[in-house]
Amino acid sequence: MKVTVVGGGSTYTPELVDGISRLRSVLDISELWLVDPAQDRLKLVGGISQRILDHAGHPGRIHTTSDLEAGVADADVVLIQLRIGGQRARQGDETWPHEACCIGQETTGPGGLAKALRTVPAVLRVAEAVRKHARPDAWIVDFTNPVGIVTRALLEAGHRAVGLCNVAIGFQRKFAQMLGVDSSSVSLAHLGLNHLSWERGVLVDGEDVLPRLLTDRLQELADQVHLPGSLLTLQGAVPSYYLRYFYAHDEVLAEQLREGTRAEAVMAVEAALLEKYADPTVVTKPEELASRGGAYYSEAAVDLMASLISDRGDVQVVNLRNNGAMPFLPDDQVIEVPARIGAQGLQIQPVGEIPEEMAGLISGVARYERLALDAALYSTPADGRDRVVRALLAHPLVGQFDRAEKLADLLLAANRDHLAWAR
Repeated sequence: MKVTVVGGGSTYTPELVDGISRLRSVLDISELWLVDPAQDRLKLVGGISQRILDHAGHPGRIHTTSDLEAGVADADVVLIQLRIGGQRARQGDETWPHEACCIGQETTGPGGLAKALRTVPAVLRVAEAVRKHARPDAWIVDFTNPVGIVTRALLEAGHRAVGLCNVAIGFQRKFAQMLGVDSSSVSLAHLGLNHLSWERGVLVDGEDVLPRLLTDRLQELADQVHLPGSLLTLQGAVPSYYLRYFYAHDEVLAEQLREGTRAEAVMAVEAALLEKYADPTVVTKPEELASRGGAYYSEAAVDLMASLISDRGDVQVVNLRNNGAMPFLPDDQVIEVPARIGAQGLQIQPVGEIPEEMAGLISGVARYERLALDAALYSTPADGRDRVVRALLAHPLVGQFDRAEKLADLLLAANRDHLAWAR
């Protein structure tokens, strides 16, 4: 089968290739096409990717191209992992919100809105090429943040798409390690939106062991997500570490003002990785890749692609249309929950009753996401700023009108080169 990675010049890509090489029995890929406009990075990433496959005895071939149509032609699966504006734009997302006393983060809050505005139009252009040139039954797997908003854009445009994030698989592996069991025996009652989720159950061979973990390993779990153990006890759940931006906003903001940005750290890691990728003697993924982020991304992606193609019918945590699963949300809202994965589609598993404080936060962020997507899709020079202000005003981390206006102006000043309607 042919798999295409759009954004294949990312330093993430060898992580995916490592997973493909190790999990050949799960997903047998004959061609992996890496598409990216950055020819210098593409050459380095393509080179080490082929060496990883060769070293593992995998017969698959790596192809690199800057031609999107050629890259997606006759593909069975297209995985999208774009970062419009690169790490420099991320650096902005993580800093200019500070001027309005808001957190700076690339997927949550004002920075997340900026990323959505830059990203949605680009992803939809890629998806149209997939519609025209890939196999008629090809799947699009979106790993591009903000995953919930981007996946919703793809689905509303009629594409055969599903969103993927590595938060759930990271929790699954952590719980398995804590319990001393194989990760394949652990399943999660994962609930929420992308980057706004909780683990409300940890099932090992059908038994929910989360109550025991919240008693016996409470401090370890609290340290993992950098939130108070009393919060986990109150909710009877383990929140994603992204909930810290909501539950401890002022503390996080103070930390950000004291410390360097994640973008700066990633740029340093990427420079070291690209140097390693250029070394023809390097035939396995470098250790530095663990610092790049995206832990277990390869396993999550390979498992999802295998189930979409071979109709395994297993349950995985993905981003897909709500379709009544959370009755307080519109059907077209994209949620992040376990679903049974098959070649014909995705079947959401029952999510159960949702505590009011979780439902309230989910509802608020979902309404922000609708306004954010509208701003990304429909903004014009005449109304774009107003759409941005409305989206910010709806976000639980902003709320105040004067702050929303200031943030809108900061966002537009930092992103004018990436927003055609704002130039």
